[in-house]
Amino acid sequence: MTQIIAFLESAVHFIAQLGIVIAELAGIAVLIITACKSFIAYFRKDEHIRLHLAQGIALALEFKLGGEVLRTVVVREWTELLILGAVIALRGVLTLLLHWEIRVEEDRERLLPVNQRNDQQKTNAEP
Repeated sequence: MTQIIAFLESAVHFIAQLGIVIAELAGIAVLIITACKSFIAYFRKDEHIRLHLAQGIALALEFKLGGEVLRTVVVREWTELLILGAVIALRGVLTLLLHWEIRVEEDRERLLPVNQRNDQQKTNAEP
């Protein structure tokens, strides 16, 4: 019975480690792809570059945060858990700030065409 429990514990540990690596790699890949796309969009003078960059960074952070949550499965000591909790809290705050930035940018982009039309109407109305 002890051998079965030890085997199951090592299997859970292995699966958690594999999940951590996959989540971390996915976050890194999303961040690199987003950075490359944004670099190209900068030279193309894309108006939505800030929004796309913020969305990509937020997605990458969420993958990294998922990896940190999985890491809680393999933590053995309280000091490691405290450090991990601080990292999770920091990444959570960063994710919230990025989502706030995305919402502000989406609102700005939605209102920009309305403001441009209003400015055009004012220009056309003046003699």
